[in-house]
Parts: sequence; structure tokens; C-alpha cells
Amino acid sequence: MQSSPAPEPRFARLRRQWPPSRRTTTILAIVTTTIVVLVLLWDWNWFKGPVERAVEARTGREFEIAGNFDVDPGGITTITADGVRLGNPDWSEQRDMATADRLALRLELWPLLRGSVRLAEIRLTRPDVRLEANPGDGPGNWDFGFDDGGEPLQVRRFWVDDGRLRFDDAREDTGIDIRLASREPRDGDAAPAVALSGDGRWTGNAFTLEGAAESPMELQDTERPYRLDLRARAGSTRAHARGTLIDPLRLRGLDLQFELAGRNLADLYPLFGVAMPDSPPYDVDGRLTRDGDTWHYDGFAGKVGQSDLAGSAALTVIGRERPLFEADLVSKRLDLDDLAGFLGGTPDADGEALDPELAAQAAAREARGKVLPSTPYDLGKLRAMDADVRLRAQRIDAPDLPIDDMDAHLLLEGGLARLQPLNFGVAGGDIRADIRMDARTDTITTRLKADVRRLELARLFPDVELTRDAAGRLAGSFNLVGTGNSVAAMLASADGDVAVGMGRGQISNLLIELAGIDIYEALEFLIGKDRKVAVRCAFADFGVERGVMRSRALAFDTSDTIIVGEGQVDLGDETLDIELRPRPKDRSILALRSPLHLGGTFADPSFRPDFARLGLRGAIALALGSIAPPAALLATLELGPGEDSDCGGSYAR
Repeated sequence: MQSSPAPEPRFARLRRQWPPSRRTTTILAIVTTTIVVLVLLWDWNWFKGPVERAVEARTGREFEIAGNFDVDPGGITTITADGVRLGNPDWSEQRDMATADRLALRLELWPLLRGSVRLAEIRLTRPDVRLEANPGDGPGNWDFGFDDGGEPLQVRRFWVDDGRLRFDDAREDTGIDIRLASREPRDGDAAPAVALSGDGRWTGNAFTLEGAAESPMELQDTERPYRLDLRARAGSTRAHARGTLIDPLRLRGLDLQFELAGRNLADLYPLFGVAMPDSPPYDVDGRLTRDGDTWHYDGFAGKVGQSDLAGSAALTVIGRERPLFEADLVSKRLDLDDLAGFLGGTPDADGEALDPELAAQAAAREARGKVLPSTPYDLGKLRAMDADVRLRAQRIDAPDLPIDDMDAHLLLEGGLARLQPLNFGVAGGDIRADIRMDARTDTITTRLKADVRRLELARLFPDVELTRDAAGRLAGSFNLVGTGNSVAAMLASADGDVAVGMGRGQISNLLIELAGIDIYEALEFLIGKDRKVAVRCAFADFGVERGVMRSRALAFDTSDTIIVGEGQVDLGDETLDIELRPRPKDRSILALRSPLHLGGTFADPSFRPDFARLGLRGAIALALGSIAPPAALLATLELGPGEDSDCGGSYAR
């Protein structure tokens, strides 16, 4: 039996039948034309409803396309939607999170067939986006809760025309309103940067903002550094931040070069919660980073007034009862006037624009004829944060004071402030102080303990000709307790002791003769050559009660003259009332030997002879054998060897 032939292959049959017949060609042409016409004439608005429902299901928010919806198919398919609106979550008082006049998406078709969503471009026309922090403890409105672990959306290019971006945080009284527009990049495939400008309030303080940042689409990758360059101003405070951060909405991975400048450091308190003293204009620049709950400002350098300042600082604001400010500061040249704000005084701006409020305070104090700072400390600031600050000054500019250097360590905790220690290098010696200010009650209690060691007499008054060649070292101690919310009030209520003294040394004989008003010998030294006279010792011992310093012992003893005195210094009224009585040990026909009176005020002191007592020789009843330094000074004075080291003990009346 003969077998049936094998079936003819399909492609062979098609080849045998090609080209198609005229009838087949006509049918294919009609079908193709119909498809093209349907595509071209299809009203894509029919898909608006399904698209809106799909977005709402995905985001849990209302989504509306109020205008036209269109699709332009191709290898890169363009989808446009006009009048787009995305709603807010239920907790927001605002109806819309985002609107746009037009949203255009350029979708790459072939990756879509493989299951990947890749957008060649997103273009927004007049978008208005409002980001809101949740007034409760939940996430902000930008968090849609996506956690499907799928392949992320890929966007190659983002473009915005005349956009608006707002951020609101009611709990922090912060609101930002920014206008932004894309810049044309040099590389056409690169994501265009965005130029922006705007204003708003930060913790209730108005500010302005301008600069540039990377494309907003870069925000979708929360692990990729996001670049920005921004300048902001709040009042007289200016900031310039440039660098990168990761996940900007949460401020993670922040690494910025941050310049901060302004008229007064105290203005930082309402902006950042950092309680700083009043200062002259400042400008510092350093590296700003964030590690968990702590902000770090490292390697900064700049100026505060006429002083240079460098170092590092850190601020921890979360996880504590109060923010903690830590700093390690160094100044190669510190102008002492720039520290006046720490004492409640007015810094010297030295030609720069001083804070108008500080300038007014200085003018008022000068009009009252007062020297001691009377501006009250802000109790709220002292209790608002904790601090651990170290400041070391290698050189100090103080024209009226021979201060060489300084080392200060400030500890502040819950309103209790301690300067421990506060050390000054002065005239070849040092002053070591320990200050405690307790601001935990409505009236500050202040304790001051200070020791004065080995201050060189000649260096104390370097510009005075008569003391330039003097020799001798001063020592002393201060122990005061006062209450009040300003330096003036503290001293006006102070109780305690003040004692200073000098051991063996030498000083100009002309100065001694002038003090004794011995005209004959003073003229002799002025015409001829001055000589030196030995100083046996000098001391002043005051008891302080309710702000009044009353002398307990006051003497200056040399081989030529002994000067004894008594009187008081009123720290409240800032007045002087001290009488000095010189007793020359030689014989001079013109020795007037009248008392000298130190009076006037701290702002305008006077030193003059008391002519009312002129010629009253030996009127003071004084047993010279009783002249001796207070016991507290004996351990610190450099009395030196010799029979005269008891400061008057070998003289008879």
C-alpha cells in the first residue's frame, strides 16, 4: 500500500504563496489603516477613570485628572495629563498635597515589557507641592507606606517649569515656601539641577532662601548623596550651606560646608535653641555633619569681633531633658572687649555694625556714668540648655590690662553655671578663679574665689614711666558671695574678703616723693637723675559687706616713706573714698605731708591732696610696729630675707 505524502511545512507554503494576492493585500492595508486611525483618533480620556482609580488604590489618596489625558505611543511613549491633583491624608487640614497644570511622562516601552518601569523624563508645568509634618507622632504626608520590595521606579530626567514647593511643621512653627525651576544642564542626559528662591519662618523666625539643588528626583534614592548649595538669611543672621546629604527630609548623612555669620551670637537662640551671650559681629565657616541625634560643627574658623576663633562644637537636641552644647575653642588673638557679653556688658564692635539693642544699652549705661554691667542675665536661656565649653586664648588684646592669655572651662547644667577654672596669665603671673552661678531660683547666687599669684609690678603698668623700672610681685585673694541677676547687682550685694599685697621690691623714689608731696626732693629728682628706693612690702585688706569694701589694713612701706590709709569702696554706687597718709622717713624742709584722697567714681576717679588737712603733722595715731600684712597674704607674698621683711615691724612711731 502506498503511503500518503508528508504535510508541507508552513513557511514553505507561505513562500510558495508569496507575494500575496491583490485581495489579501487590500485586506491588510484596510486593517493597518484602521488600527492607525483608531490610535490617532482614539479618545484616551476614556482611560482617565481607570488611571485615577489605580493611583488611588496604590497611594490611598484622592487622585484626579481634571483636564485632558493623552498618549502618544512609540518606543518612548509620551503620556500627558492636564489638571492633575493628588490629595492629602486624612489628618491634614489641606485638601491637596500636590497639583500641576500638566504632568508629562515619557515611558520607555521595551523595559516595560520586561517588567521594569523606566521613565525617560518627568516634566511638570506649574506644580504646587505641599509637604507637611504630621502634627501627631506619625509620618509626614510624603510617606505613602510603600513597602512591596519590588524593583524601584527609574527616572532619567526631571524637569519643572515655574514650580512651588512648601514645607510646614506646625509643632516647630516652621513653614517654607520655595519657587523652583529646572536649569538646562550641559549634558542633555543628566538630571537638571533646580534653581530655587523663597522665604518662610524657621521656629517662628522669618527668613529668606536662595540657591540651587540637584533634581528632586534624586530624592527618591534615600541612600544616594544629594547635592545642594543654599544661602539663607534670618534677620541679620546669614548661613551658606554647600555639600551633600542623604534623605534630606530626615536630614541623614549630612555633610555640608556651613558658613554662619551675623551681628550678634545671641540671635542664634530663637533660631537653633543655642543660648549664646551677646557678641560683636561674627563670621565662621566649618564642616557640619550629623551623627544620630547630635549635630557636629568641626574644623570651623573665623572671627568674632576683632578676635579669631577656631575649634569644634556639637549640639545634641534629642533624647535629653535639655539640649547639650559642647565646644572646644581656641583663639590665637582674643580681644578682651569681645567677651563683654559674658558679663552682661556691651561688646566693642570697633567700627562694625553693632546690634542696635546692644548699642542702646551701652549708651544708657554711659549716660548713667556707670562702669559695671547692669544688663540682667536671661534666666530662661541659662536654664534652656546644658553646656560644656572650653576656651583657650593664646594671646589677649586688652590695652588697659596686662593680660597675656586665658584658659576657661564653662559647665552649665539645669541653670547651674560653673567657670571651673577661669585662669588668666597676667603680668608674668596668673589669676586663678572659680566662679559658681546658681540660676535655678529667680535670683542668681554667685560665688567667686580667686587667687592672684606673682604679678610683676612693672608689667602691671607698662605705659607709666615711673613704674617702668619697678620690681616686685603682687599676690592676693578674692572670696565673694553675692545675689542678683546682673554683675552690678551681684557686686552691690556681695559679702566676703579682698586682700592684695607685695613683698620686697623697688620703685621710683620720685613716685614716693610725689606721693608724700615732698616738693624739694621731687624737683631734685626731676632735674637730676631719678633713683630707686627699696620697697619692704605693700598690702590692702578689705572686708566686704553688702557691697561695701571697708579697709582693715592698708599700707605701703619703703625705706624712704610709709603710706598708710583707710576708707571704703562702694560697689553699688561705684564710688571711692580712701584717704592715704604719707609719713616720710627723712627730713625735708618742704615736706607737706598732707593726706591724699582717692575719690570720685569708677568712671571718673580723682586723686588729690587733702589741703584741708595740710600741715597737720603726725595727726594720725599710728603704731608702726603693728603694720604687717594680713595673715592670709603671708603665705603668698615674696617678702625675701632680711630684718625689714616684717613690713614696718622694726620702726618706732
